[in-house]
Parts: sequence; structure tokens; C-alpha cells
Amino acid sequence: MRNKETHFGFKSVKEEEKQKKVGEVFHSVAQKYDIMNDVMSAGMHRLWKRFTVNTSGVKAGDSVLDIAAGSGDLSKLFSQKVGPSGQVILTDINASMLAVGRDNMIDAGLQVPAAQCNAEFLPFADHSFDCVVVAFGLRNMTHKDHALKEMQRVLKVGGRLLVLEFSTVWDPLSKVYDAYSFKFLPFMGKLIANDADSYEYLAESIRMHPDQETLKKMITEAGLSKVDYYNLSAGIVALHKGYKV
Repeated sequence: MRNKETHFGFKSVKEEEKQKKVGEVFHSVAQKYDIMNDVMSAGMHRLWKRFTVNTSGVKAGDSVLDIAAGSGDLSKLFSQKVGPSGQVILTDINASMLAVGRDNMIDAGLQVPAAQCNAEFLPFADHSFDCVVVAFGLRNMTHKDHALKEMQRVLKVGGRLLVLEFSTVWDPLSKVYDAYSFKFLPFMGKLIANDADSYEYLAESIRMHPDQETLKKMITEAGLSKVDYYNLSAGIVALHKGYKV
């Protein structure tokens, strides 16, 4: 039986190889992840994440699952939102990124449990969370449809799924955005993180990710209702939101 293939950036790789290759990227960039986020987005990622929290409908006492949480920016913001009566769980498949996120929670004085897990096989019971969020992580997953179904499974009825991800930019800006992505990002990756290849992959992975309408359809097919999205920064990023009914 022929092994299935998927994309790793613009390259085709066997499905079972992608997770390892993505893991190598994030092991490499983990220690410089926060500073590169600020450089790559000119600090805009902080506004995108705050918009996500403010749009979530999360309130004091709620439970939130932060998937592919990385260095924990969203976990920190959601912890402030749910307060001491609520709970946020920070998860990531990558041990290096999880360690950065866990340390950031400790440094902030927040009691946020951290768990290493694969979003395609979440180790949580059905109907566990009021909100599930994944920011800039879905595009790196091998089987996005499986991961979305898992996110739907662990949501409570009435709960919200939030997917914040790079998307398809407004067409008049596409040439400038391409130049920025494929020249500036690898250059800064080399300068700051001593790793141009990883940031070349990240730029390619954005181009291979489903556009706004395609992702909306995928989230609907995963079982979410009332799915809609907000284009942020001319579509450089989109926030998709859906409900479990």
C-alpha cells in the first residue's frame, strides 16, 4: 500500500514524516520564538491575540483549552479573563515550546497546567471546555480535519472554537506580502535565530494553508455551527469562530 503524502511547506513528504519535521522547526526556534513574533509582525500579533480573547465570550469561571499554545501569550490573557474560579490548560505537541510556555506561566505567577499532547488525539473527556483556541498552530498539523473534530469533541454544548491563523491577504497587497515573506522573514530568521530555513518553511506553510472560506467549510464539517471569521490586517490573519450546539 502506497504511503500517503502531505505538504511540508512547498515540499511533499510522507504523512508520518511531517510531524517530525515540524517538530525540528519548533525545537530550533523555541528560544527565539517570542522575539521573532514581535519582529515578524511588528508587534501586531499581540493585538490579534487580544482581539481573539475579547471576541471569545469567555467569562470568569470558564474552562479554556489552549492548543499549540507555544510561549503562552493566549493562556496568559485567558487566565486573566477566567480568574481564580476558572481554568486554562496550556498544551503543545513540541516539548521545547511547551517548556517555554510553562516557564512563562510560572514567571507570570499563574497556575496554568501544561500538557504535551497531539491535537489530533486530545487526552481530554468529551464536553470538557467552554472554549478551545488554537493560534498559529493549525497549519502545522498533519490531519487538520481530525484535529478540528477533536476540538469539537472536547467542547461543551454552547462552547466556542476559536482558530487564529495566517490566511489569504487582500489581493492588492499580495506582491508586497510575498516579498516580505520570502526575503525578509528568512533574513531575520538567520539574523536573530540563526535559522533561515525554519522561517522559510513558516512562510511556505502559510501559503499552503486553506483560505478563509475553505477553513470555514472545514470547521463546519467538523461539527461546529454558526461558523464565521474576521479578517485582521487585510487578511494577513483571520480569526474563525464556531459554536458547538
